Amino acid sequence: MQLHTHPSEPEITELAETKNYQAWRALEPDGEMTYHLELGQVTVHFFEEEWREFLDLMRKLVREA
Repeated sequence: MQLHTHPSEPEITELAETKNYQAWRALEPDGEMTYHLELGQVTVHFFEEEWREFLDLMRKLVREA
């Protein structure tokens, strides 16, 4: 789902959601993509390169589980 915002605000797209968690990305006005995880009371923010590294970590974790 894409949320419409003012042109000077980020363009937000929801990536996934569960009862307690949400992942979304924002296309910033300067063209940079950022990623965000809402985990209960904590929100973690990632730049593109950090997000890719985090996904690699999660893939390794899933293989080991």
